[in-house]
Amino acid sequence: MNKEKKKLYRRDNKKALRYRGDKGGDFCYSRNTKKMQEFEGDKLGMGGKVERGVDYTPLYKFLLSRVGKPWDEVYSEALSRLDKKEPVFHMVVLDPKPNEGSAYYGVVRLGDNSYYSMLTVDDEGVLVKVNPEITKDDIVPFCHCCTHTFNGELFTQKHPWNEDK
Repeated sequence: MNKEKKKLYRRDNKKALRYRGDKGGDFCYSRNTKKMQEFEGDKLGMGGKVERGVDYTPLYKFLLSRVGKPWDEVYSEALSRLDKKEPVFHMVVLDPKPNEGSAYYGVVRLGDNSYYSMLTVDDEGVLVKVNPEITKDDIVPFCHCCTHTFNGELFTQKHPWNEDK
């Protein structure tokens, strides 16, 4: 039985904070701008196709599950299940440059509140984490009101203004 594997992306992320089911309406934000007031032509372009509502969370979880496997196999399987190849390299950095001043070296922020381990390919061609020692306890969220995740796991931390005295 030839069963097709699931795609590594979701078209409409209906769980997003500001999900809009419609796919347009952006002209209302640009029609009264200075650029439009100075426009002297008689025709406007239709605008390019904008990617909205594409969620690559399944791809990121797939890549994390394949840490320690040969990169060529992982990459070819991911490409066969994706619509384009660019999202793979949001998380996989082929030539990571260490940043000594950054406390979050080896962490990639994808989206507003999602953090993932940065991945790379070692000399033997194996997919590995850039900084495997970092955990969700090492990351401080930007705000206390939102839900934050690290590698798909929820994390919260106490903030100075919320601590019991």
